Amino acid sequence: MLIDATNEHLSIRERCRLLDVPRSSYYYQPAPVDEYTLKIMNEIDLLYTKHPFFGSRRITVKLCEKGYQVNIKRVKRLMKKMGIRAIYPEPNTSCPNKNHHIYPYLLKGVTICYPNHVWSTDITYIRLKKGFLYLVAIIDWYSRYVLSWELSNTIDTFFCVTALQEALEINKPDIFNSDQGAQFTSNKFLSILLDQDIKVSMDSKGRALDNIFVERLWRTVKYEDIYLKNYETVPETYRGLKKYFHFYNYSRPHQSLGYKTPAEIYFDKKGKGGDLLINCG
Repeated sequence: MLIDATNEHLSIRERCRLLDVPRSSYYYQPAPVDEYTLKIMNEIDLLYTKHPFFGSRRITVKLCEKGYQVNIKRVKRLMKKMGIRAIYPEPNTSCPNKNHHIYPYLLKGVTICYPNHVWSTDITYIRLKKGFLYLVAIIDWYSRYVLSWELSNTIDTFFCVTALQEALEINKPDIFNSDQGAQFTSNKFLSILLDQDIKVSMDSKGRALDNIFVERLWRTVKYEDIYLKNYETVPETYRGLKKYFHFYNYSRPHQSLGYKTPAEIYFDKKGKGGDLLINCG
């Protein structure tokens, strides 16, 4: 369907609905980052996705080997901006909010044996040709089913809250796990969980492995979609990810799921019990 953007008879809401993009995309302005810095950020994203155990020092060395003129201070600053942290304890780049209560990690030694036992969330950097976005997703640990996702040009609480509300329209978990980022320790985010009697679990400081299933999801999304498509605009990215997550949930078999899809496991085994067991160690 051809839509004339200058058509005065269509409201912005209606235009976005017909184009199947969120209204926030209509108002989006690319993040003001110079081209060289953007190249460095994209290279950091590639290095980290391939080697998630690389901290700022190793990434700095690799960037210098590739000819980028950077020092560790700049790399740390960019990693913080991108929301990246290594999988071993180091200075935390997740920007915890010290004014809010930090909940303990509840999953050590827990065996996940049914859908909606544990959900978790995280935020990742999404590159565009001339800018970048942030992607948040909520995943069911047992089935790997992606319950919801949202895009934003800033790491704020609002798009995380929106993703949570959308996920809770499907069901609710016994335990919800996240890192200690300010988005997930905000009163607005936590109150939604606590009001529904959902137990809150938070990763230990600086350890992405506590949220390993989301980390694996990011690697899959980037190698199978983002890096291949090289999106230019926000609406294009939104439409592309919408198609990919539908493919991921309903058509992509997982070896760890006995070559079933996340949707097959999530919707076929909503009752407690099942033949898949996940030991959190």
